[in-house]
Amino acid sequence: MWAYAYELVPPQAESRLKPIRTVLNREHEEAKRGARTWASSVVVESQITHILVVSDSPEQNLEINLALEAKLKALNAGFSLTAPMRVAADPTKTPSA
Repeated sequence: MWAYAYELVPPQAESRLKPIRTVLNREHEEAKRGARTWASSVVVESQITHILVVSDSPEQNLEINLALEAKLKALNAGFSLTAPMRVAADPTKTPSA
């Protein structure tokens, strides 16, 4: 499992994020149908908006990334993308002490 984030500065209003949420929800549904892991969460804060992604792939040039980045550019939302970080293979299990 891999995690990465899109960081949007300045932060975006919830109302502007509807097209983004549509793209994210569509990818989540496609991943479920394909027995893949792909989930996202939008976190709106006062200084920055984050789009957090958890995926079974570290690749960041997939169709979903290109679609998401196109929507962000269409909104004129400045963003950066963090490097993917490996996370636990099974998020329901915790490491032993």
